[in-house]
Amino acid sequence: MSDRRCALVTGSAGGIGRAVVARLVAEGFDVVACDLRPQDGGVACDLTTREGNRAAVDAALERHGRLDAIVANAGMQHVAPVAEFPEDRWDELIALMLTSPFLLARYAWDALVQAPEGGRFLAMASAHGLVASPFKSAYVSAKHGVVGLVRTLALEGAEAGIVATAICPGFVRTPLVERQLAAQAQAHGLPEDAVLRDVILAPHAIKRLLEPEEVADLVAFLLGPTGRAFSGAPIPIDLGWTAR
Repeated sequence: MSDRRCALVTGSAGGIGRAVVARLVAEGFDVVACDLRPQDGGVACDLTTREGNRAAVDAALERHGRLDAIVANAGMQHVAPVAEFPEDRWDELIALMLTSPFLLARYAWDALVQAPEGGRFLAMASAHGLVASPFKSAYVSAKHGVVGLVRTLALEGAEAGIVATAICPGFVRTPLVERQLAAQAQAHGLPEDAVLRDVILAPHAIKRLLEPEEVADLVAFLLGPTGRAFSGAPIPIDLGWTAR
């Protein structure tokens, strides 16, 4: 067993996940990076399946003999009105962003209980875990659900020393957001530059995108010593979005 803390990070190939992996490596973690299409020695896992989630947890335990922290970050988006939302796409989004965090927690529970410094579970819940936007029914539902999941994990894990927290970023400069520009432009009937100004950044009090490294800084803080106090809570990092 390694003497270093081990963290499993999902959705690691780009955006927030890639920044989190780099930051945790710099912080001295052994990191198992999991993605459907992994890079740089990461683990290939389809997190929409039970087998994929089990494989992610098993990979961390096999490589390092321990699992101290999970950052459930993998996500996707689909923009469409409820009346036109594809049912299969709904199932896929819920599987990846709500069922996967549950399965990761379930499969890793014993390892998190045994973590010498206390197990940590972080879920990337988004500001959409606290508020809603039109045309994003599956995403908003999944993110609201994962906030509830984290609160339950915090209560069930408290006696065993497990800390569970939901991170709620506003819009971050990631490929996921960049792909939304075209989809939102079609949904709203607007050009893409107007979508960025009038739709994407509209809820932000501070009119800019977050950078992935800013979210990674928060992850590192929550996995550090002071982060032990933040359990069962959604933590906004949203440039004033939820202050309205």
